Amino acid sequence: MTNVRNKSSTNGSTFVARLTADEASARRIANFLAESLDPSEVACAAFELPDKSWQVDIHFRKEPVKAELREMIALAGDEKSASTVKVERVAARDWVKESLEGLKPVAAGRFVVHGAHDRTRVPSHRIGIEIEAATAFGTGHHGTTRGCLLALDALARRGPRPRHILDIGTGSGVLAIAAAKLYRVPVLATDIDPRAVQNARANAQRNGVGALVTVVHAGDLRAPQVVARAPYDLVTANILLHPLQRLAAPTARQLMPNARMVISGVLASQANAALAAYRSQGLVLERSFALDGWVTPVMVARSV
Repeated sequence: MTNVRNKSSTNGSTFVARLTADEASARRIANFLAESLDPSEVACAAFELPDKSWQVDIHFRKEPVKAELREMIALAGDEKSASTVKVERVAARDWVKESLEGLKPVAAGRFVVHGAHDRTRVPSHRIGIEIEAATAFGTGHHGTTRGCLLALDALARRGPRPRHILDIGTGSGVLAIAAAKLYRVPVLATDIDPRAVQNARANAQRNGVGALVTVVHAGDLRAPQVVARAPYDLVTANILLHPLQRLAAPTARQLMPNARMVISGVLASQANAALAAYRSQGLVLERSFALDGWVTPVMVARSV
């Protein structure tokens, strides 16, 4: 995770960087920055303006170095938008909560991921997942999260019912919560970040599946809780390419025959590299979901 170097900040104020772009660029920039910057210090949101143009707001606790921020935006593939960045000091407030409260609920198959402010708007025939507004990632707006939710929904419609589920790198807990609500079976969720573990536990309780979702702090799959519940017939891992590659062999050893594995955090250009790591462990691509330049493969363990 990258940090844009910060200048010292005046007490009682925070900073917002704003830029304008077309819809595709705005979403790509917001997604890239949300993945790259420290979520405890920065919140990103892309939204449509009344004139149909798009704006990206990046909220900082401390003043960012504009040149470094522009360089990161250019890395997201939009040098033109990078040149429009303006940084302003704003009155201190709960900027993470405010930036996320402006986001609309996200539908992915039968799932609707929403904030508390939209709790009453979830249709009765949908599966609502309420994520705490202070959670900067895992709200469902990112293409990787939506891809995983679509994959879970598709598996539930036609696949066998899993009984041993593992969610690696749970973050906000959104996928573990989705699996628990969908299948009503115990789910083990892990994360290397203690703050994410606390967040995911709170979100599971908030969604009424605290008794089903167990969240543990684990750096790898050798953690006692992970080993004790193996083997698994469904594993989800929405992380990034290199951790996914490292996890291929240890994960495969803990899968049942015909188990499904849903991976994400993979750019379209990285899909072959990710699949190669799992094919070498006996997993076969069953289908994939592509959203906003990200790919979510669903694989089945034919031989482990």
